[in-house]
Order: sequence, then structure tokens, then C-alpha cells
Amino acid sequence: MHPLDPLTPDEISRTALIVRPNFGRQDNLNFRVITLQEPPKALLAPFLDNERCGKPKGPPPTRSARVEVVLSDHNHNHALFELLVDLDKDRVAAKQHVPGKHSYIDSGYMKQVEAACLADSEVQRQIATLDLPEGATVVVEPWAYATDGMNDMSQRVSMCWFYLRLLENPNANYYAYPLDLCAEVSEQLKVTKVYRLPTTAVERIHNKERPFDRRREHPAAASEYHPDLRPNPRSTTKPYHVLQPDGPSFHANGQRIEWEKWQLRVGFNYREGLTLHDISYDGRSLFYRIALSEMFVPYGDPRAPYPRKAAFDLGNDGAGINANNLQLGCDCLGTIKYFDAWHNDASGNPVKMPNVVCCHEQDDGILWKHTNFRTRDAVVARSRILVLQTIITVSNYEYIFAFHFGQDASIHYEVRATGILSTVPTSLDSDQKLPYGTNVAPGVLAPYHQHLFNLRIDPALDGHKNTLAIEESHPLPIDDPSIHNPFGVGYTTTTTPVLHESGHDLDHTTNRTFKILNESSINPTTKTPVGFKLLPSYSQTLLSHPSSYHAKRSEFAQHAVWVTKYQDDDHFPAGKYTMQSLGGEGIASGIAKRAAVNSAAEKNDLSLPADQQQQGGIRDADIVVWHTFGSTHNPRIEDWPVMPSEKMTVGLKPVNFFSGNPGVDVRVSRKGEEGDARSVLYKGEEDKRVTGVDGDGCCGGGAKL
Repeated sequence: MHPLDPLTPDEISRTALIVRPNFGRQDNLNFRVITLQEPPKALLAPFLDNERCGKPKGPPPTRSARVEVVLSDHNHNHALFELLVDLDKDRVAAKQHVPGKHSYIDSGYMKQVEAACLADSEVQRQIATLDLPEGATVVVEPWAYATDGMNDMSQRVSMCWFYLRLLENPNANYYAYPLDLCAEVSEQLKVTKVYRLPTTAVERIHNKERPFDRRREHPAAASEYHPDLRPNPRSTTKPYHVLQPDGPSFHANGQRIEWEKWQLRVGFNYREGLTLHDISYDGRSLFYRIALSEMFVPYGDPRAPYPRKAAFDLGNDGAGINANNLQLGCDCLGTIKYFDAWHNDASGNPVKMPNVVCCHEQDDGILWKHTNFRTRDAVVARSRILVLQTIITVSNYEYIFAFHFGQDASIHYEVRATGILSTVPTSLDSDQKLPYGTNVAPGVLAPYHQHLFNLRIDPALDGHKNTLAIEESHPLPIDDPSIHNPFGVGYTTTTTPVLHESGHDLDHTTNRTFKILNESSINPTTKTPVGFKLLPSYSQTLLSHPSSYHAKRSEFAQHAVWVTKYQDDDHFPAGKYTMQSLGGEGIASGIAKRAAVNSAAEKNDLSLPADQQQQGGIRDADIVVWHTFGSTHNPRIEDWPVMPSEKMTVGLKPVNFFSGNPGVDVRVSRKGEEGDARSVLYKGEEDKRVTGVDGDGCCGGGAKL
């Protein structure tokens, strides 16, 4: 068992068995989380370094599990406990009550919320006043309450949004018919408020009863995406096959993958989903850990109660919990290696999550090429990338997360957003366009919103002492006699190391570049520190006002790049518990608190505990770099009824890390050889030749295990 391997089914069961005696009654115990507690870096890093170098590894660090348990009383009040279980000694090493905090969304609890809402007499009465079309089905979609200062957040509150499904098909798109009805449900599963939603710019929450506007009914083809509910699809797309007759170029052994010159370990947990560990290239250490750390989706409609629509899709929902089973041939193409994951149910039993990560290769166009214009000899090497992909569904949206490893030693992280727009009702009688969204169907508004992601990058470039530096390109002055620039074309760069934990913005006017350097490892040719540079995804930061709860709760969204000193449990830039959080527990607050501690320590404040009297410098230190990126999504009608994927990409590329192009030794493609043998010449309709032999679609034989 490797120290980074996710917990096995047996370990999950054993952990639950160890935890149960620490609580009284057993029937009110809800196991929310049983997951691997990654070993402290101080213990794990030497183990990994020795493993990579082929040296004796020594004993592995203690294997531990992190557990979240919710204890319920007879009044349906919930208390959250966090435990650390030592699996080597079969004992609880730590137990802590976390008052006022909430674990991530419990799908079982949300089903109870939905049932309680529909069973409520006032809700039923309000539905009756809508005078809905015969045969229509009311759908309730519970959401976590996004803090707005209007309720006590120490108790769970759920928002229930109402929709209508007109077709007798469970796959019908009910987002095409949002109703102007809303309810709030307490932690005790009681409906506390029922009201009508605003449908114009000037309207506010009200209790005026009005029937469903039948003018909103429209042809199914305009709002349905499922093939069972649409006209026949286009027939012009011919089969496209991905064949690897000799198998893939990667090798997988458990959670470890080797491909070309890459070596890494694959992890997976309920919250972050896919995690990557101990990433090296050609035997050189690059990154200790990379993972998506958080994602915030705030909606921009200021009318109450819509500010309560703001989801932390990792902290509130969990990228791992909501991971798709990637069906063979449809989500990934080629020769595929799948990774399964294990979670737990409320009783602490292991639950298998099959095929949550796929590993495969893709052709990625041209890696490099040059044509000697004198000899006309063209040399080209095609690019192959290794893809590690996972897909999650969170209510209406899908997110496709993929790491791409290149033969040039680059890493790219690609996010694609797709799925269905979350909608709200709007009046057909108002001539005024609502300024907070786009009308996508009669009486249907798709509100403006943002998707803000944060990628956590824990570098280990030739070791764990690294520096974040900011490089900028500036033109030389033309009127300074001390500087030679007679034609006004010269420019130089400045490189400034970041000395303290801080947040930074992008600046395209100076080509601001963030480099992670190892200042103790010098490239013998360039005479500069080896490094990797961040290729950011340029995007807008959070639009909510700094005084808003949205901003207080999502501190990472203030800046595009953050750098902090490494801490073992500092993985979440919006805080560990985001459900109905109040703010003040994110990355900016953490930096401010540590800065205050360091300032006091520098003044020799003896009132501080010794372990808090530490320096805050981060140059040549064990650092973590965090990149915030995303999309300001102002919907188009073309995003309806299902949204074409919108792609965002972050890159990490070597900067003076190697002695030259790492991909120069990739085999060049020549006619008649492996690279071009897959291609044929198009000769028109009379030529029916295709490459590939099996299958007739993405779910046919074009992919294999």
C-alpha cells in the first residue's frame, strides 16, 4: 500500500468501526466523509524522493483517515465532528466538535428537503393557485443557501426552486419552465417561508397569487436536448475512429503512471476529485501536488432571493462525489485506462464509484516543425499528449476537468463548462428587458453569472525550496542619453522575487509572467535559475462588491495569483467549511493572520506561543502557488437548450529548466511510417476509404480498454 493510495474498501469499513464507539447511539450517526488523510509533507517528501531515486524508502508514514460525522438529535438538529483515525494502530487519534459549521451537501438529506417541501400544505395550496396544465409535473430543486445575512447560518437552510415538466418523460428539460414560486426549508425539514418571485426589474418578493402563464408553452424542440425528445439528428457526420493497434504508450501500475518521460501518481477524493502527486520528468522532481482547490459560481441578479444562488461546487458539493461514470468510448477516446474511486455511505460502508478518471493519449497537432528553405526538406514531429480527465455534474451544470501532459515537458489544465443554464421566470407582459440576464425561451431568463476556479500548485522544482518571481517586459526609453535605444525598438525584462505571502493580478500591458524558480539550481547555459512559468487563463475576477458576502466568502477570487508558504492542511482557499460560511476563513484572511503573527514575532512579542514566532518570508521556501481563473458567463441564446462547452486553459511550461527543447528527441513523422500511415488522400465522393476498422460511433468499437 503506497502512502498516497486512496483508502481501500476495507480501510473505509475499518475506519467506521473504529469511530462508532466514540459516540453513544448508533442510529443517529451519519458518516459524511471517510477519506485518506495525506501524510505530513515532512514525512512523505523524503519517502517520495527516495522512491524516485531508487533508494531505500524506509518505513512509510502513518496511514490515517480523515472522518466527518454528523450527529442528529430527536429534533433533527445536527452537530458536526471531525476525527483523525490512525489506521496503523486502529485508534482515533483526534476528535473535534466543529460548532456552527456544516459538511458538504448530503444528497439523501436534499431528497428529504424536496419531499418535505412538496408535502407542505402551504406549498400545495400555492401550487394549486398556479392552475398548471393538465399532466404537468412540478419539480423542486433544492439548493444550498448562499449566505446573505438574512438568516442564522448556524442552522442549515435550503432554498427550494420550483420548475415545471410538461412532457411525460423524466429527461424533459424542466429548466424551460421555471415557476415564480420559492420556499425555504429549515434544518428540521420544516417549510418556514413560501413566496412568489419577482418577474420584472422593479418587482420584489411578494405573495400575490397568479396562475401559470400559458403563453409560455412552446414547441419541445426549442428547449429539449435529449435525443428522445428532439427531431432526428443531422446525418452528415461520418465515423471517426481512434485506433492504437500496438496499445498505448503509457504504463499504469496501481495509481502510478509512466508515460514518455513523465512519472506521477493519481489520487482522488470526495472534495477535490482528481489530484496529482509526485510529478517528475526524466527523473527530475517538478511538482509535489496539483489539484483544483475550489470553484465558486455566484449569480449576478441583485433581486432577492437570487443572491442566495451562489455555489461552492467543491466545498459545498464535492467534485469527487459528483464525478460521472465515464462510459467507454463516449467521454474518452482511444485505448483507455480507467480509475475507480471509493466513497462511503451514511452508515460508513464503502461505495464504489467506477470509472471516475480516464487516462488516454491524444494526437495534439504539431509539436515542432521546420522547413529548410534552401533544401526544401521539411521535418515535423507530431505532438502526443497524455490526458487525465474527470467530469462532474452539479445540478444543471457539467464540468470537464483534464490534465494534459506534453512531450515538451509542459502541463496544461483544461476546464470545459457545459450542461444547462439555471433559469428564473420573467414576465411576458413587460416590454423592459431585464438587465441581469438573457431571455432564452418565453418567460425564461438565464441570469448572468461567473464561474471562478482556483488551481492549487505545490511546486517541487529540483527540490522543495522554490521562489515565485514576477517578470515584466518594458520598452527602453528613447530619450535617455545613458541608454542606447536610437531606433526606439529595444526592450528588456525585470524579474522581481515575491518576498511575502500575497495576491497578485495579471497585466497584459507588461506581459506580466509568474515564474516558479529554484534559485539554488542554475542552468549551466543560461546562468539563470531553473523554473516553470504559469500560463494563466486571462479572465475577470469577482464582480461582487468587496463588502458583499459573496466576496467575503470567496477571498481567492480577489486576485489571479496567490503565493503562500506551505502548510499541511491548507488546501482550500475559501476555507475548509464553505456551506453557509460567513467569510474570514479564506486565503486572504489566512495571509493577514499570519502576517500579524509574524509582525508580532519580529517585535519579540513574548506573549506569542513559541510555535507562532516564525518568519513570513517565502523566498527560497516551501511555497504554494494558487491561480484563480474562470468565465464571466453572460448567456447567449446559443447556450440553450444545452450549452456548447466553453473552454478555459491554464499552462505550466519549463523556463530554462532543461538544456534545450525537451521534445526534440520525439520521433519525426515521415510518409509511409507510423505517423502518416493513418492518413489517406481525399478524392471526392467516389472515394469511400476511411481509416479505422471497428465500431460505428463514439460508443462503438472506436475505443477499448
